[in-house]
Amino acid sequence: MAWQSIPVPRLEGVSQEQFTQQLYPQRKPLVLEGIDLGTCTSKWTVDYLSQVGGKKEVKIHVATVAQMDFISKNFVYRTLPFDKLVQRAAEEKHEEFFISEDEKYYLRSLGEDPRKDVADIRKQFPLLEGDIKFPKYFKEEQFFSSVFRISSPGLQLWTHYDVMDNFLIQVTGKKRVVLFSPRDAQYLYLSGTKSEVLNIDNPDLAKYPLFSQARRYECSLKAGDVLFIPALWFHNVISEEFGVGVNVFWKHLPSECYDKTDTYGNKDPTAASRAAQILDRALKTLSELPEEYRDFYARRMVLHIQDKAYSKNFE
Repeated sequence: MAWQSIPVPRLEGVSQEQFTQQLYPQRKPLVLEGIDLGTCTSKWTVDYLSQVGGKKEVKIHVATVAQMDFISKNFVYRTLPFDKLVQRAAEEKHEEFFISEDEKYYLRSLGEDPRKDVADIRKQFPLLEGDIKFPKYFKEEQFFSSVFRISSPGLQLWTHYDVMDNFLIQVTGKKRVVLFSPRDAQYLYLSGTKSEVLNIDNPDLAKYPLFSQARRYECSLKAGDVLFIPALWFHNVISEEFGVGVNVFWKHLPSECYDKTDTYGNKDPTAASRAAQILDRALKTLSELPEEYRDFYARRMVLHIQDKAYSKNFE
């Protein structure tokens, strides 16, 4: 079925002052054009990445279907030398494969020790560092990570949110990105940070009836485009052709607000995690009541939360 989408605004030649003072406070997605990203947009071909990126072993997702699901884990993890990954990801059919000749590959680069180190393309792929320039819109001390992403054509990543602000730099290839506002979380059937609705273009509305109420924002990214994804905005990314992207994550909140064990940038802030634990305890206490009373006091709690915690400053 056809879904009406709100186009994400596109702006060219945005200065640092204009971004930080006028655009950033709006907390809405924005495609930035004409940013100096270095030579990566012209140099990062399959051959170049294969040669310069080296034979370092990388952990990848391998899927036999286009729509990857992180909840049911409809993919497997495998390891390939980086140059082999680039070559295979650019192919439609494979002479060498793990599961099937048309399997799809997805790289989300990791730190040296993923349990302790964040991903930083400048450290994990130092020979590529000189090719790319990050947008100069944030202070260096706000930098959290830079994540190298490589996707096979047609691959679709699950809808999810991150807790940090994010620049998605489309270096080569094309992507379609669909976004949903944090205020529409109640329509997305969440499991943790991820939505259960995989097929966002033709969802099963018998199973997910509220999904039709979620406002859908959409943009297409070409080489050289930079998409600003504010923290907590849900996003679903489809690689329309083989391409390379780099996500740059920045801390929107003071450092002490974030979970110190978070190396991916997707663990909820510590205060939010504590609140969720308290809520779980409250719900466990409510379970001691008969159903009629449990239902009544649960509804009162929801109203109390809406009154005390919902913001009136957002759409």
